[in-house]
Amino acid sequence: MTNSGDISFLFHLTPFRLRHRNAIRDWLSACVQEEGTRIEQLNYMFSTDDYVLSMNEAHLDHSYYTDILTFPMPSGQGISGDILISIDRTRDNAKLLNNRPLDELHRVMAHGALHLIGYNDDSESNKENMRKKEDQWLSRRSFLD
Repeated sequence: MTNSGDISFLFHLTPFRLRHRNAIRDWLSACVQEEGTRIEQLNYMFSTDDYVLSMNEAHLDHSYYTDILTFPMPSGQGISGDILISIDRTRDNAKLLNNRPLDELHRVMAHGALHLIGYNDDSESNKENMRKKEDQWLSRRSFLD
């Protein structure tokens, strides 16, 4: 078991609940540690398309749906931030990409942490690198049924 820092899971306007929370904390911590840092504070909030859209408009002035918004917080001890995930968008993307919904959810969770570490997806080469990192992290999950 790794030192998982402080990782919280919050649920807003959705009946969705996350299984394997402690195992997910350990998985995320181990992956972050392999990147050469640690988790100080991560707050994952799972909500609806409409709520994530309202936050996207309010904070980034973007008027479109997205599966994830990542808000870094200053930290001197590792990565810290709030990661807002649309359960609706994640499920729709899983169908669109022919992925299992749980795999897509975990990919998005990894994606947010990778952004906080410093990975970007603002160009084709960065998107490719981000996808490779997500795949590496997904391959490390040992808690799936």
